[in-house]
Amino acid sequence: MTSPFEMSDDLPVYVISVAAQLAGMHPQTLRAYDRIGLVSPGRTAKRGRRYSMRDILALREIQRLSQEEGVNLSGIKLILDQLRELEQARRLIAELHAEVSQLRAELESTRAVAARLAELHRSGANSGQPSPRAALVPVRNARMGWEPLVTPASPRPQRGEQK
Repeated sequence: MTSPFEMSDDLPVYVISVAAQLAGMHPQTLRAYDRIGLVSPGRTAKRGRRYSMRDILALREIQRLSQEEGVNLSGIKLILDQLRELEQARRLIAELHAEVSQLRAELESTRAVAARLAELHRSGANSGQPSPRAALVPVRNARMGWEPLVTPASPRPQRGEQK
């Protein structure tokens, strides 16, 4: 929610009488559906039921499946459970796609660092000078915490030289 005045579809705000009216059902039907686990509304501190808009849409779908498609309550429960699992799988897939994209970007960055290191190594070898040693300096990165940054460092001391 971007504003305190916006409401989420998951916000449990409707008492059972209002939810029953919005779903076109009797309140006793909603209680029965809660008992068998078809729709599980939120609860107040005193255990009163509070239905969200998502709950009301589920109740309408239960009614449609029952009346128009002739599905019994056990079948409806299976269908709703499968739909919930499908939605969870879709969310997980979206999260994994985002993570793969981030990892690809990090891999490209690492490849660029490796190419720069190879370039520094080659340039040092071709000039006859001792190869510059590349130091990795930590730089803040939002996802992983740290990212290498290649900077030339002083050459390694030769055997027998003082540091």
